[in-house]
Amino acid sequence: MPLSEDEQRILRQIEEQLQRDPGFGRDMHHRSDGNRRVLVLSGVAAVICLVLTVGLLSVSPYLSFVAFIGAVVAALVCERNARSLGEAGLGHLSETMRGRFGPPPRSGN
Repeated sequence: MPLSEDEQRILRQIEEQLQRDPGFGRDMHHRSDGNRRVLVLSGVAAVICLVLTVGLLSVSPYLSFVAFIGAVVAALVCERNARSLGEAGLGHLSETMRGRFGPPPRSGN
């Protein structure tokens, strides 16, 4: 069903307004807390797997290798979620962590 002239005019106006608003796409994309949770958990998992890699070297080089692969996978998941959060999301995450664990130490100038 073709659009009437009035509908086409309104559609063109909406398109022009959206083209002039560069922040429209950023406003529409909702960042969930789930991504932040996965980011933190995968970072912790990467550190734990690295510690296991070193600890398992004395037990078995094969187990140590498996732990290293786990650390690489966890780091990749962490990096992927950091990209999806973007700069604003990471800034909010760092502010949240600072609020949770206290203010940063002050420099004695």
